[in-house]
Amino acid sequence: MKPANLSRPRIAYFSMEIALDEGIPTYSGGLGVLAGDMMRSAADLGVPMIGVTLASRQGYFRQEIRDGRQAEQPEPWDPAAHAQRLPCKVQVRIAGRVVWVGGWWYEVQTLCRQFQAVPVILLDTDLPENAPEDRRLTDSLYGGDEAYRLQQEIVLGFGGVRMLHALGAHVVKYHLNEGHSALLTLELLREKEAGGERGGLQEAMAAVRRQCVFTTHTPVEAGHDQYPHAMVEQALSGSVDPQVLHTVCPDPRFNLTRLALTLSGWVNGVAARHAETSRTLFPGYEVHAITNGVHALTWTAAPLQALFDRYMPQWCHEPELLVRALRIPDGEVAAAHAAAKQQLLQSLSGVAGAERLDARRFTIGFARRMTDYKRPGLLFSDPERLRAVAQRHPFQVVVSGKAHPHDEAGKQHIASLHAWARELAGSVPVVFVPDYRMEVARRVVAGVDLWLNTPQPPLEASGTSGMKAALNGVPSLSVLDGWWVEGCEEGVTGWAIGEDGERDAHRHAESLYDKLERVILPAFAAEDGAWAAIMRSTIARNGSYFNSHRMIRRYVSEAYWN
Repeated sequence: MKPANLSRPRIAYFSMEIALDEGIPTYSGGLGVLAGDMMRSAADLGVPMIGVTLASRQGYFRQEIRDGRQAEQPEPWDPAAHAQRLPCKVQVRIAGRVVWVGGWWYEVQTLCRQFQAVPVILLDTDLPENAPEDRRLTDSLYGGDEAYRLQQEIVLGFGGVRMLHALGAHVVKYHLNEGHSALLTLELLREKEAGGERGGLQEAMAAVRRQCVFTTHTPVEAGHDQYPHAMVEQALSGSVDPQVLHTVCPDPRFNLTRLALTLSGWVNGVAARHAETSRTLFPGYEVHAITNGVHALTWTAAPLQALFDRYMPQWCHEPELLVRALRIPDGEVAAAHAAAKQQLLQSLSGVAGAERLDARRFTIGFARRMTDYKRPGLLFSDPERLRAVAQRHPFQVVVSGKAHPHDEAGKQHIASLHAWARELAGSVPVVFVPDYRMEVARRVVAGVDLWLNTPQPPLEASGTSGMKAALNGVPSLSVLDGWWVEGCEEGVTGWAIGEDGERDAHRHAESLYDKLERVILPAFAAEDGAWAAIMRSTIARNGSYFNSHRMIRRYVSEAYWN
């Protein structure tokens, strides 16, 4: 079942969530989708990686909309239908008790015959050897209270390292995708000390740093898991000396991001601007920048794929070839996009309000996690202004996104979007697509005419939805934060909302309305080929660069073999 060459030197990629397949709901949003794209590009390029995540048997959640409000339902899945059970189990200690960890073997397939699939281990505590409460530790992604989350992170970090050892994997570097997996560094540190590392704790810490790469993904406080020291000491009793815990993380609360920063030899942010922000948040640490990318073949709609196949053979193996999109005739770009747009509208059959959508009307797309700093209501901050703009240049809006079950403010944003949709009915059709997930995202990013992004700077670490749109020739209108600082060429690949460094929401709203009314909608309505030129430039300048093949090549050359 496991490949014979697992002893080949590998990069172990640890992530709490990985978007592997449509039927495997082991992801909540951008972090997991990025991890999945990382695995897909590693497979395509022959990079020797092995992923480690949790089985999350109950998924994240299935979103239902009831009277304009989000309701969450479990989304159970059967690992046996998609993966093979591993032949071994390992033990971890949680609060002094033994918890058994098994797992499942999933393979991310490759486009290239000369390479092997990239394996991903899904750790699972639903075993008869465990107590009922421990069997549920790998049930819900980001579910439960902070004690449940900490126990999940012990399973991921300690259990993941031990499972790799049990399988005989030869790991040369551990890549921590966000702080959720930071506890693996404590297991490595325990191994070094148990092995009698010369020089004591400090030399053992230096040895761990040589093995670890850490990618931080957010400047938002809620994104950095923190626990009372007493809770961590109790959970890790018998595994890690309390004095070691205070040495590696002397903060008042045990901060997993700080732990990862302390015990990783290479640290990077996910965009140039995010690296700058991270260096400010965590002074004293060297934070590099490797800007995110998306898997080109996964996120390009079928009509665009066929177009690229004709003009740029091998583009999915070498996405940089998309720079040649400028040679594609206007009519063919427009026709491919029209087909993608029609596919989107057809897929919305049965969604409330979708019958009012018109394939000929300019369509704005906004889809992402619903939370305060994303500011999903910025477009609707002046409904009268929107009505006035739509009277001159008709447009429609497609919106989607989930709020974390514990994020009441995020849920309120969803309710507000539905209220605005009712208020604007008759002048601006607004359709909310429920249960945002990979298959929904693929249709939306390709089928709209403009991608909107309105985060509060400097809280957008990267953002990848606009990159997916760019592969399909869809330009962005976005605040200058995250990846858009690098991707925005005004009027060429899209447009900026406000000035760089500007943070005032009122100014951003005014800029958004002005760009729509005076620049974007007139350009779309013109019959001079200007819009087709923008679409081609978006593909050539952004699609060719902001892809996960380029991203993983940089990790290999700068972080892994450094």
